[in-house]
Amino acid sequence: MTNETTPASSLTDKEREAIAQMPYEEARDQLIQAVQALEAGGLNLDQSMRQWELGEALARHAQSLLGEVRAKLDAAQAEQATAANTAGTQDNLA
Repeated sequence: MTNETTPASSLTDKEREAIAQMPYEEARDQLIQAVQALEAGGLNLDQSMRQWELGEALARHAQSLLGEVRAKLDAAQAEQATAANTAGTQDNLA
């Protein structure tokens, strides 16, 4: 039997919920700020870990939003291709 533990997180449920509600642009901008804070240095270990966790959560959310947009674009392209294939045929007259 393995004993797997979930690492503790410094992000609160409220912070995670706020991230989940962010539009893409806001998540991207906050991710940039988290990366800049890490790159600038001068943070202690706890502060660095918090910025890392914040950045990870923001990146996952932004990627999820981009995935949703990609799925919508793919669906629209597929619908357009289907419409183009039936244009000028009896299939589109029904």
